[in-house]
Amino acid sequence: MTAPTTTREMWLHNAIEALRPRFVEVGMPLPEKIHVSVGFGFGSKAESKNILGQCWAKRASEDNVNHIFISPEVNDTARILDILLHELIHAADDCQHGHKGAFAEAATRLGLQGKMTATTASVELAAEFVCLAETLGEYPHGALTAATLMRTKQPVPAGPGGADGDGGRISSGPKPQGTRMLKLVCPEDGYTVRTTAKWIAIGLPSCPCGTQMVEA
Repeated sequence: MTAPTTTREMWLHNAIEALRPRFVEVGMPLPEKIHVSVGFGFGSKAESKNILGQCWAKRASEDNVNHIFISPEVNDTARILDILLHELIHAADDCQHGHKGAFAEAATRLGLQGKMTATTASVELAAEFVCLAETLGEYPHGALTAATLMRTKQPVPAGPGGADGDGGRISSGPKPQGTRMLKLVCPEDGYTVRTTAKWIAIGLPSCPCGTQMVEA
């Protein structure tokens, strides 16, 4: 059994090592070294979209190592594993094929299903992840709900000082902007549209080609 972990990053690295043999089996071995951490995806705005995971190609890093970030909004252990698996496929492919070609083939063989831009674990894979979670232990992370509150414009809970929950500041970052038109783009063919955060909070639209759009 894996030794108890004290940080999220240690847990994620242990998970990567546990998943590594699966990539050898499908003929897409993982790089020996991968940086993995918890953080919001680049380009995401908390009030308008939710990126569950993001992988960066080696060429974007000074040390020529893939970087993976897992959203701090997620704390369900099994869900973390299937998000991590998705991003590890990007790392194994070094982001060369987007969500098509070699990526799609590996994802399917590894047990991921649904749209390749937003995969989930199949029933069989989810069951395996439950067993793996027992070995790794619970993901040591408290979900950060602030971004969800900002997207849905729910009242922010009162702080320890007793301040009311009227939507006051919940981070040291820039104050969320009011209603404005946001540009969405298809990562596959560049098709663009504009809409408001209100509608994006309900769900991101799909491009005519069938790919889920993302904020530019």
